[in-house]
Amino acid sequence: MDDLSGKVALVTGGSSGIGLAAAKRFADEGAQVVITGRRKAVVDEALAHIGNGAIGMVGDVAQIAHHEEVAHELTQAFGGLDVYMANAGVNTITHSSQVSEQEFDEQFAINTRGVFFGMQRIAPILRDGASVVLTGSIASDRYMDGHAVYAGTKAALLAFARSWAIELKGRRIRVNVLSPGPVDTPILDKIGLSPESRALLEKNVAEAIPLGRLGESGELGDAALFLASDASSFITGINLRVDGGMSLL
Repeated sequence: MDDLSGKVALVTGGSSGIGLAAAKRFADEGAQVVITGRRKAVVDEALAHIGNGAIGMVGDVAQIAHHEEVAHELTQAFGGLDVYMANAGVNTITHSSQVSEQEFDEQFAINTRGVFFGMQRIAPILRDGASVVLTGSIASDRYMDGHAVYAGTKAALLAFARSWAIELKGRRIRVNVLSPGPVDTPILDKIGLSPESRALLEKNVAEAIPLGRLGESGELGDAALFLASDASSFITGINLRVDGGMSLL
């Protein structure tokens, strides 16, 4: 039931981390995959990893014109879209008292505004019965130090999903949120930690997770495939937490 043969799947932010893992799983299950990313070199590297004739587009999800271009190109090339995973996002860990206007605006522009207007532009080309997956975060309903702004951006996605699941029910389009807990992705390398500090961070985080470890990108890719495929054909409007039980504590 996870088969995506004959389907066209778009993954924003599909050049690394969870997005890349999901795109790879979609392609392995037969989908024609299209990914977007902000840097051509990284997108090209991701395409080589995904294989299966995957296609890449370079652009910034914070720009509405980018979504319009993607919708146009997909319509011209494939006539429509079957799976839309709005995954692109950023996170800057900063205590609320130290958050700058620029930091606040950037996170909401990419994580929230980008998802909303991306969906607005993409929804018309979704085929009846399509699946939409929004990448959220357990930070949206669980306190995490320095994540106030990020949590706010992701909490909005839960409201979007509920609204869109009803607005699109007449076309049998399902809309769900995938909320990861801490996952071992390249984002850990981008926050400037030394190897020793990273090891300590991973140890401390693992101790806060009932399953005792960080998640792996592939596990999130599997969960995304579940929501994208007919395996979840009677599921819409949910928030699927893939967090090793962390949200229980």
